[in-house]
Formats: sequence, structure tokens, C-alpha cells
Amino acid sequence: MKPLAGILVVSLDQAVAAPLASRRLADAGARVIKLERPEGDFARYYDDWVGGQSTHFSWLNRGKESVVLDLGNERDRRLFDALLAKADILLQNLKPRALAKLGYPIDEVRRRHEKLICCSISGYGDQGPYRDRKAYDTLIQAESGLASITGGAEAPARVGISVVDICTGLHAYEALLEALIARGRTGRGADIRVSMFDTMMELMAVPMLSTKYGIALTRLGLSHPSLAPYGVFQTADHIAILIAIQNDREWRTLCARVLDRPAAGKDPRFATSIARTKNRHATDGLVAGFIASKPFDTLARLFEEAEIAFARVNDVCGILEHPHLREISIASPAGPLALPAPPARMVGEAPSFGPLPRLGEHTERVRSEFLGSLS
Repeated sequence: MKPLAGILVVSLDQAVAAPLASRRLADAGARVIKLERPEGDFARYYDDWVGGQSTHFSWLNRGKESVVLDLGNERDRRLFDALLAKADILLQNLKPRALAKLGYPIDEVRRRHEKLICCSISGYGDQGPYRDRKAYDTLIQAESGLASITGGAEAPARVGISVVDICTGLHAYEALLEALIARGRTGRGADIRVSMFDTMMELMAVPMLSTKYGIALTRLGLSHPSLAPYGVFQTADHIAILIAIQNDREWRTLCARVLDRPAAGKDPRFATSIARTKNRHATDGLVAGFIASKPFDTLARLFEEAEIAFARVNDVCGILEHPHLREISIASPAGPLALPAPPARMVGEAPSFGPLPRLGEHTERVRSEFLGSLS
């Protein structure tokens, strides 16, 4: 039996952040009823690249039941009330105060259902001057300062995935698990508020601390602002390789066992991390010359033998053939889909995952189950 078997989740989710949280709940065994407006979660229509289905929707919505519901409709409001009466979790990421305008302010919902755990995801939270703003992933990347430290020197850049949404969804998931544990002790639910902006403030802690108490960070591409050598170099066979030296001991090992220049490990210009960073150009030059003289396979062997951290700078086509890629298969209306396997594995347990639902696939069954003759 999965850990969350028997937990009922009612999810008014759309796009990425809340659907990721509810998918994690579904993967863990919860029954997730996804309530979609008549036109469906708009992420269903981002693209049609996965056998006619959206990439984002395919990734985020396995194992859920899709129920079409319009809270402006009295018949559908009865169904929503019946679902809330039996739910353990209400998860939603509608625009700010949308649920309250529909007659379901969270405070009132919590008063009616004291064991219910409510989780609301928004752009800026429900306090502060920006609370009513719409917020999407890239907008928060810009507003939070993340874009200012991402990319090369020429211009700010968007992180290539929806990092704000993803991290917000994972923070919501962990808060929901904490609330379930607490409810097991107290019998009381919770009112959880998670904002995309607050999530990024957590992720931006190091750049913020550096700027406030030290120096403002600049964009360095795949280099590291406070470590060197830490970046991309070209091999003799024109392959991009990234090496990462985290401390002075690793630097001395690199010099002695790979570069065959042990004296450089004690040279005052390079002996400490602070010195290497101040002399980044000379540090990188010393490493770059050696790497440019050897093919990738030779360097990989040398780095592995010396236990120096390195990576090939792959593109997406390369990662699809990566020997460490683990995949799962789920059923969908377009046939089986291969998706990346969840990072956490329960040793000794065979994982299983539910199918991707069609829009409204479970509406009548859920209506009959929760309303009976009233449906």
C-alpha cells in the first residue's frame, strides 16, 4: 500500500505549480480529483507535441481523475460541497481571491471543515502591495532577480525550465505532508499559503547575502562566482567539459595528479579558493591549456582516477541517450508515454503510476459517487 492511500485530494489546479504538487500526492497513493473548468486546464493546450497532447500536461497530471466543474453553476456547486465534505486536502492556484469571489473564501471553508488541509498557491501571496498581480514563471524569474544572475555577461536570461513553478510546487508538497503529519496528532487541518515570489526569495538567499554583506554577483554562464577553476573548457576533440574544484585539497590533487604541476598547488596565486577566484583568468588559463591538449575520453579517465568532479556539457538530445537516464511508462489517451522516473526510490518496492486523464473523463462517475440520486 502506498503511503498516502486513503487520502482524498480535491485540486483546483492549472499550469505547473499546483499540478506538480497534486501529482506528487497522486504518485504517493492519494486519490486526486482534478477539477477543471469546461475548457480544461489551459496547460492542456500549451502545445501538441506528445502525440497530440501538451508536454506540460503530460508530465504533471498522471494518476488524477478529471472532473469538469463550473462553480458558477448551482449543480456543480453541490458537487464541490460534497467533495469538500469528504476531502482531506483542498489544493488550488486560481488567481488571487478567485475562490472567495465564487463564494468559497478559504477562512470560511476551514470553519466548515476543521480537518481539511487547504493549500493556496499564488504569485505574491495574499499580503503586500503586489498581492493582486498575476504572476507566471518567467515574470517571477525577472522580478525576483533570478534572471539578473542567469546567463552570460551580455544579458539576463530565463532559466530554461519553469524553475519557479517547479520549486513552488515542491514547497507546497512538503508543506502538505507536514500538515498531514500534524493533523494525525491534533485532528485539525491547516491553512497553507505558498507564493512563487517567496519561493524564489528562499532560492536567492546566497546571491542576496553576497550582495548585502559582500559583493554583488555578476553573470558568469557556467562558471561559479566564488570558486575557480569551475567552468567549461574545450577538449582537444572539441567537446565541452565542465570541471568543478570545490576546495583547496581538490586543487592540489588536480595540480599533482592531473596537470602534473604540483608546485601550482602551493603557488600563493592559486593556493586558496579566494586567491584562485581573484586570479580567475590565470587559474583558468593554466587548466585550459592542459584540457585543450587531451581528448575527452583521456580527460575523463584522469579525472575519475583523481576523483575530480567533472561533467560533459550535454544538450537535450544527448541526455535522451544518457546511460543514467531512468524512465517510467504511463498510459495516456495517445498511448504509452515515457517520462523521467521520480528521483526518490523506495528500495524493494515496485513503483506504479496512474494514467493521464482525458478532459472530464471521470465527471459522471464522481458525480454519482458523491451526490448519488442528487446528481
